[in-house]
Amino acid sequence: MATETARVHADGAGSGHLQPEDRVWLLREMLLMRGIEERAMSLYRQGRIPGSFYDGYGQEAVSAGAAFAMAPQDRLCILHRDLAAHLIRGVTPARILSQYMGRAAGVTRGRDGNVHFGDRALGCVGMVSMLPDMMLVATGMAMAFRLRGERRCALTWFGDGSTSRGDFHEAMNWAGVQRLPVVFVLENNQYAYSTPIDKQFAVDPVQRAAAYGFVGVTVDGNDVEAVFEATREARERAISGGGPTLIEAVTMRMHGHAAHDDMKYVPKEQVQEWRRRDPVERQERRLRDLGIDVDALREQVTAEIDAATEEALAGPMPAAEDALEGVFCTGEAEPLGDGLAPWSGFRREQGVS
Repeated sequence: MATETARVHADGAGSGHLQPEDRVWLLREMLLMRGIEERAMSLYRQGRIPGSFYDGYGQEAVSAGAAFAMAPQDRLCILHRDLAAHLIRGVTPARILSQYMGRAAGVTRGRDGNVHFGDRALGCVGMVSMLPDMMLVATGMAMAFRLRGERRCALTWFGDGSTSRGDFHEAMNWAGVQRLPVVFVLENNQYAYSTPIDKQFAVDPVQRAAAYGFVGVTVDGNDVEAVFEATREARERAISGGGPTLIEAVTMRMHGHAAHDDMKYVPKEQVQEWRRRDPVERQERRLRDLGIDVDALREQVTAEIDAATEEALAGPMPAAEDALEGVFCTGEAEPLGDGLAPWSGFRREQGVS
């Protein structure tokens, strides 16, 4: 039984399992995530997005790298700072912006706004606000895979504050006892709302994986290729019967907990230090060294977001008479579909299945 705690460091060359087009795609998805959330924040301040708004500025590498390492038949429990995972699974920017604005074309067709959404047809499980409840959901799905004898894996993300809750330990314990094919990605972004990590736990939470009998890995959460590689290894371990993995992706929440939070409790020096480690800029430098026209890619992404914004703003609000349609299952449940990523040279070369 594996009980070690590993530490993964990024190298300048990045992952050897990624093809050049994969590395470009990872940057594209991070740029899309950042651009969509910046546009959404602007729309929120204009009063076009109701409620509040949450973003993952500075954490783009964690969701992009982890989601890209998963296969189409795997299932992802995606949280509120993991927009790149939705994008990689095939949710379009227009649907996402429509979702934020409560439009009929949103993922939940206007029944919910904000970040509570998931497209079952793409293998994305909709989140609930109380964290880390989705750890239990991912563990349950992994149990189903095991009982059915399927070579599939479940993955979920959660924050450092989640490690102090009972459901974190329940999921970890059951996954360890049953050797389940599940990957837990801890987004250690330094703060649970306003509580810094040195006030949350006495030991690094990645060490808790060993207590439950499986592998814990710490990775640079601002290096998308390092996150990808750690997740690729964890998935291979899971589907080969090696049990779960806890990946601690060390990063920083560069904006407040939500749009209403001014982050005055975070020292300015800490923000400045992490700004120098920006995950998007890091991948841009890597691709520039390969001769990739990053500026052209940025222009393409901006144009895509502009078009998506226009489409979402022009879309209708949901009709009142459709409010309850599809809310409760009245027959055979809709099956989960396969999220496809046909652009992935990694999957073509490695034969991921």
